[in-house]
This record gives sequence, structure tokens and C-alpha cells, in this order.
Amino acid sequence: MTAAPAAPFLVAASLSGRADADWARAASDHVDCAVMGGIALDPASRDAARELVARGRSEFLPDDPLAWLGRQLRATADAPVVPGINVRSATIEPVCKAAAACAERDAICEINAHCRQPELRAVGCGETLLADRDRLAAYVAAAADAGATTSVKVRAEVPGVDLTAVARAVAAAGADWLHVDAMDSEAVVAELTRTAPAGLTVVANNGVRGHDTVAAYAARGADAVSIGRPSTDPQARSRVAEAVAAWRDGRLTGRLEASS
Repeated sequence: MTAAPAAPFLVAASLSGRADADWARAASDHVDCAVMGGIALDPASRDAARELVARGRSEFLPDDPLAWLGRQLRATADAPVVPGINVRSATIEPVCKAAAACAERDAICEINAHCRQPELRAVGCGETLLADRDRLAAYVAAAADAGATTSVKVRAEVPGVDLTAVARAVAAAGADWLHVDAMDSEAVVAELTRTAPAGLTVVANNGVRGHDTVAAYAARGADAVSIGRPSTDPQARSRVAEAVAAWRDGRLTGRLEASS
């Protein structure tokens, strides 16, 4: 199983069509973990990704997604960063194979229960998994059983979804991380960290740009933070990395109190 970074740490979050090995290596000067992908694994999710490309969205659509995954992990093997792969699938078998490949390369396997594009939701991918906790838990159990450190990327503010119940379900299934896109609600991070099962690492995402936002999530109990679009900007990466370093060694204390 992957030796995950010690908390608090900084993650570069996946950007579909942009987060590959070159991106991870470029980000490794500031981040502790880089989650590549998302990558659509099975025919249904790949058909949905093609529809996204047709309307102008950037996506990874290699002929063989598992071979692509392997190439990205090999290309980051000597980089000073823990690699990860964010995966989407309408069926469980490709998740098992992807997780096994991640385990072999000491990489994080991240189950995508986050994407909200209608094409992906229509085939049962992305945030639809949040309302189908049994299927999501099965995906997580498959990844964990393959020996991979397993993250689940989720989204707040999905109608009818109880994220605390999702957190309990995925933790019981073997998840190691809950990667939370807080949307416009930092309070959801506080609720999740208050109720999350012991041992579940909560990675907070959304709006992380520097000391103030890192402090806000730290004050609400997050174990780590992640950056998405700013991961391509060296100056933004540097600002956030400096804030996480201050958090790690206690220099963020005053800002934490101001943010609580």
C-alpha cells in the first residue's frame, strides 16, 4: 500500500484532459501528491467522455485506458511526489484492474464520485454514485482489496445526498481518503471531520488559493487540501505550498484562530 504523505499535505487534484505525468512532474516542486486523470475506463464511461469532447470539453481518450494509466505511473516513478489516478467507470471490473495497477506502482486509486456532467451521470458515473452508496462502496472495496490506497472524490451540495452517510459507507468499505469538493460550503468540511470514522483522511478542495483558504479548511478539521486549476500555475502552487508548510509547523496558528 502507498506510503501516503503525513498530514497536513497538499494534493494536486485531477483535471480531465490535462492532468497527466507531465503535469504531475511539473507540480511536484510544490505538492506532495498529484492525482492524474480522470480517466474513463469502460465502454459506457468512454462513450460519455466522447460526448463531452464533442461539446468542447478536454478529456483523456486513449485507445487503451489501462495502458495509459500504466504509462503515466511509470513516467512519474522517479518524481518526488506520490502519484494517483482518478478513475471513472460504469462497471466494477475495470476499477479492480486500475486499482491493481495503482497498487503495483504505489499510487493512489481515486474513485470518481464527483463529476456532474449529464453525459457521465446518465451512465451511472460521477456524482450519481453518491446516491447509490452500495455501488460506490463496492467500487471502494474492490480498489482496497487490490491493495491500493483508495481515495473517493465527492461533491457537496448534491440534492438528497447525505455526505456523512457516504463517508461512513466508504470508510467501512476500506477507503483511506475522502477528497471533498466543498463547493460553496466550508461548513461541510467541519461536519465531515466531526463525524468521519477514525482513520479516514479528509482532503478539502475548492477555492484553495493561499494562506486564508488553507487556514479556513485547517480550522474546520481538514487533514489536507487540494488544488485543481491552480495546479497549473507555479505561483499559485507556491503560495499554497507555503501555507501548508506553515500549517505543518504551526506557523498558521494565528490565521487558524481568525478563521474559526
